[in-house]
Amino acid sequence: MKPTRLAPAAAVAAALVALAAPYAAADQAPAASAQSKAAARQAATAPATLDTLSRFFARDGKVALKAAAPHIEGDAVPVYTLSPQFVAGKAGAPVAQLEYLASTAVSSDGQKASLWTVQQGSSWKVVNIATGDDESRYAASGAAKLPGGTVFQEPQINAWYVQKGSKVLPLDKDAVKAIGANGTTLAAYQKRVAKAYGDKLPGSAYDGSGKAGGYNETAQESRDQAAQAAAVAARHDDSSLTVVSTVAGAGALLALGLTGTAALRRRRRPAGQA
Repeated sequence: MKPTRLAPAAAVAAALVALAAPYAAADQAPAASAQSKAAARQAATAPATLDTLSRFFARDGKVALKAAAPHIEGDAVPVYTLSPQFVAGKAGAPVAQLEYLASTAVSSDGQKASLWTVQQGSSWKVVNIATGDDESRYAASGAAKLPGGTVFQEPQINAWYVQKGSKVLPLDKDAVKAIGANGTTLAAYQKRVAKAYGDKLPGSAYDGSGKAGGYNETAQESRDQAAQAAAVAARHDDSSLTVVSTVAGAGALLALGLTGTAALRRRRRPAGQA
């Protein structure tokens, strides 16, 4: 499935009108197909990807390059993020939209990393490496807490939830802080995110200012981090991954830019995040 792109400004403006009306229960986010998951895992297990992972795990000297021996653990999991259409109150819009598929990589010394894959044309490609295994852990946690629900992230506050029907439950402490330990209704959650992000949707003045990064970053800070990551990749003479992924927009949708080297992105966490 091709990642959903940011809605045009005109469409967002029209959708904001719906905020004045009672919110209708959203449909479930579309599931990733078994074929897509298999293709994503194949991309994650490709020899070139494993070579890149070895360099990633060895980057700080935690393990020797030749001893890293990374392998992919489990199946690729779909990763959903808060939908701008849901924030805008569009009737029937699912709470979240599919952004990428994530595969967990593990090195010989126990380090873990998440490989993000997206469909480009007829093939699936790895576009980012992030430390840790948040995606697979929260997918498992959500499935246990609310079977059949949609696990999604509100990246602006780095909170993870699971939603099914009219129920939204928290999966981490940031989500507990946002909606309480017992969760909330889908309608109440929509009101909360509309209040928090309704004026920061794609096409808004806030978005245009370059501040809609979801982590209180300025556009310049994002560029600086990308440049630093590209420099690391260049030092490793790594060309097996050719896409840089950055977080952008009220839905923190992936903005993919083609480059000649890979950017090995470390996961950023707010202060106090476990």
